[in-house]
Amino acid sequence: MRTEGLRSKSWDEFARPDAPVMDFVFTVCNQAAGEVCPVWPGQPVTAHWGIPDPAAVDGSEAERMLAFREAFRALETRIKLFLSLPIASLDHLALTRKVEEIGRLGTRNTEGKAS
Repeated sequence: MRTEGLRSKSWDEFARPDAPVMDFVFTVCNQAAGEVCPVWPGQPVTAHWGIPDPAAVDGSEAERMLAFREAFRALETRIKLFLSLPIASLDHLALTRKVEEIGRLGTRNTEGKAS
């Protein structure tokens, strides 16, 4: 996959009148878990899918690479589960519950302990 031109974006880029309407919003930063999320235009389904920040891991190169692999694995698993949902047959509340359940799947924290 080509990544040229991709970048991290602030949420306020998606609150502008010309921003694309989103159906789903997932936050992944564990530090954001306790923060109040913005009100997203169009009332998309939202859930927190927090994972430990692999960039914050101190240690050997192997330990840092393991942290990135774990983050990738956790997100890949959650995305696959999300894509398998029967979205068309679920109402907004049921869909919200399902994506929140996916976000509660265990991940490893930066010390290697399951959470």
